[in-house]
Amino acid sequence: YQPHDDVRHIDWNVTARLQTPHVRQFNEDRDLCSWLLIDLSASMDFGSGARSKRQLARELVGALGSLLTRHGNRVGAVIYGQGATRVLPAQSGRSQVLQLLHAMAPPSAAATAQATDLADLLRVAGGVLRRRAAVLLISDFVSAPGWARRLGPLALRHDVTAVRLLDPLEMALPNLGGLPMRDAETGETLWVDTGSAGFRARYAAAAERHENALRAALAHAGVDTLELSTDDDLLRALLRAAELRRQRSRCNSATPRGPSRALPAPHAAAAFASAAATTLPAPAP
Repeated sequence: YQPHDDVRHIDWNVTARLQTPHVRQFNEDRDLCSWLLIDLSASMDFGSGARSKRQLARELVGALGSLLTRHGNRVGAVIYGQGATRVLPAQSGRSQVLQLLHAMAPPSAAATAQATDLADLLRVAGGVLRRRAAVLLISDFVSAPGWARRLGPLALRHDVTAVRLLDPLEMALPNLGGLPMRDAETGETLWVDTGSAGFRARYAAAAERHENALRAALAHAGVDTLELSTDDDLLRALLRAAELRRQRSRCNSATPRGPSRALPAPHAAAAFASAAATTLPAPAP
């Protein structure tokens, strides 16, 4: 231990055994192992425009997989859908990306309505991810409550980034008159009057409350969040995320700190931002 070392890195077991303070020295792991936790529940099939949230998730996974595996890094996935969970072991190469995309293809037949519980996905992921890894949780977070209690412990062991997918129609309803609406999670169908200004106002207020509660839960779990809408240009959104990551890195590096030998652990969003900044072309104006 030296006076400029971070006391949070003291190895107390070694210190007690040798009777001299020792600190742990961290070395950056160049072989990045990333895991994608993908929610493919019924609500992910919703989309008010040209693509659904499931299609947006496939495009995102295709881009992420290509970037993260380009230097031989390994990518695995835990895929949740209709109450079942599938695990794809971490591997590298183009075949792994194609296998991920194939696993995310829409089902051949209409699945029965079933409520989503992201806690099941996080529970399986906690058992599969033995070593520290970069984790991206891709979901619309339409789920039964209680999943946040499992996300916090997972974020303590791994570097977790939440990628939240949404559709503009989930935030505000247009005036389309009377419409039958079916809940993809439960199968319940209701007739609603979107022509009622009061109903649209209550809908928007409920959506805002859900947004505030969701963002608070993700912040309390200690994870970074990236939001993508089905009407977003994916390339622009990814470049925007890369630029925000670079700005945050510059701000962190500009903050005066004492010297330390500890190197940061690999970060999923940071690794992706670095790859995106050097790989993706600039969008046309």
